[in-house]
Amino acid sequence: MRVLGIDPGLTRCGVGVVEGSIGRPLSLVDVGVVRTDAQLPIAQRLCLIEAGLEEWLDATRPDAVAVERVFSQHNVKTVMGTAQASGIALLVAARRGLPVALHTPSEVKASVTGSGRADKAQVGAMVTRLLRLPQMPRPADAADALALAICHIWRGGASNRLEAAVSAHTAASRATHGTGARP
Repeated sequence: MRVLGIDPGLTRCGVGVVEGSIGRPLSLVDVGVVRTDAQLPIAQRLCLIEAGLEEWLDATRPDAVAVERVFSQHNVKTVMGTAQASGIALLVAARRGLPVALHTPSEVKASVTGSGRADKAQVGAMVTRLLRLPQMPRPADAADALALAICHIWRGGASNRLEAAVSAHTAASRATHGTGARP
């Protein structure tokens, strides 16, 4: 499975693509940041983020997209910008029919480091180790995007298998017992 992780932000929107599956080594496909100038009007910045994410989707062809779920912060201006960038990420993925998952920062940290309270340095160090990189991805937004992709492969893969098993069980049950409709 190839996953594009997106750490939304107006100035720096982290993007990272990881390929792999549960129980197998993960590999880095690409990592970077979509940047916008803080002096530009918000509408123009959102257009630039959209164009940048579209380029990433074209170049890397992911099977799924994982976006960091926006959480409440003390700075309303920051959370609003993050939410707007997140909406653009959801839009570009949905427009292409790609499955999209939202993961909270604590879910991502716990998945990658084993602790939902890990700091950015710990997340970056584990991403570096898990992907066997020569150095930690910079800026932290890029490492966070890779952590999102890793989290989705590990957590999303389990969820997908569970859904498939439930669907198969339901289909087998209907075949054995009929659809439940009575004449």
